[in-house]
Amino acid sequence: MTRKKQIIIPIIILVSGILIFMALSSMKKPPEEKPAVDNTPIVAIEPVSVGSMHLKVGSHGVVLPKYETELIAQVNGQIVELSPAFVRGGFVEKGQLLARIDPSDYEAALIDAEANLASSHASLETERAQGKVAESEWRKITDTLPTELSLRKPQLAQELAHVKAAEARVLRAKRDLERTEIRAPYDAMIEMRSIGLGSYVGTGSSVGKLLGTAVAEVRLPVADNQLQFLIAEGDAASVTLKGTFAGKETQWQAQIARNEGVVDNTSRMSYLVAEVKDPYALSSGDHKPLRFGAYVNADIYGITLTNATTVPRYLVENNRIAILDSDSKLRYVNVDIVRQDGARLVIGDGLTDGDRIIVSALDYPVDGMALALESDKPKDDSQENPEESTSETQVASVATAGE
Repeated sequence: MTRKKQIIIPIIILVSGILIFMALSSMKKPPEEKPAVDNTPIVAIEPVSVGSMHLKVGSHGVVLPKYETELIAQVNGQIVELSPAFVRGGFVEKGQLLARIDPSDYEAALIDAEANLASSHASLETERAQGKVAESEWRKITDTLPTELSLRKPQLAQELAHVKAAEARVLRAKRDLERTEIRAPYDAMIEMRSIGLGSYVGTGSSVGKLLGTAVAEVRLPVADNQLQFLIAEGDAASVTLKGTFAGKETQWQAQIARNEGVVDNTSRMSYLVAEVKDPYALSSGDHKPLRFGAYVNADIYGITLTNATTVPRYLVENNRIAILDSDSKLRYVNVDIVRQDGARLVIGDGLTDGDRIIVSALDYPVDGMALALESDKPKDDSQENPEESTSETQVASVATAGE
């Protein structure tokens, strides 16, 4: 009996364990199947817009007058009159009187010269009359031809020379008298005045300096490799100047007047000269004044490309750029780089309107690999209904606590 118990009890325990295990196994939930993970790389794109593009060449320079003149006294004397406009920064018109040197001595010299001229004319007429008398007397005496000395021709020539010399002295006296008036040779702005009322000036003394206000110039340095983007190397090209006036950004229109035709020894740049008509808006008043000495940036308008676009420089490698084709696959296309414009490249050929450029980085790009956009990826249900997921978690937590 005891032996039977020793055999039956282990069997009962073993069977009970198997039954308990089977019961527990039936209560266990099968593992949930996880959705397949999509490892397609996600990229960001930027659509391409191709169209006509007007290229510009940037430059800079300082505004200077086309004409500037230093006024020099041509006669001696005391300054007896000054124009109120003859001050630094004053605007004067062509022919306007700026200063007057005492004309008394020069008026007297003119009177003296005119008197000498009148005397010389009288002597000339007297000599002509004496020549006619000598010719008449010679014919009464003899029928032979008279000599020039008999006809007093040398004396007549001498008197003619005296008249011409007197006329020259009159012209010189008039010129000196005119030079006592210092007038503006053209419409100008006064940059400097070096005389005062009552001061004495001598021939060659500096009186002041004028800056012509009709035309302003800006020398624009341009690298040699940028001239290819200008029509006829910039001849007569339109220019937009940008600067500040009274603290505000302002633009002025100009035009290339000439190419200086040499390469600067220091900067190795070619220089184009732009001209601005009426920079101080004295006659038209349709723009803000462009002051001499101002620093301006310039856009020189050049050639026009028919089908071009610009892309960031970092997207182009070995003249190739990555795009996302219609099948959502990576494709590399060859592009024609026309020029570099700062951080962007001007593409003249290779891209068409509507191409999708890949602007995000790829770890291991392979031509033809499948790609996806963020908008193409399915959204996670838990992300779509975060409130429901949170509620289920809270209910489970409560149930667990209750147990």
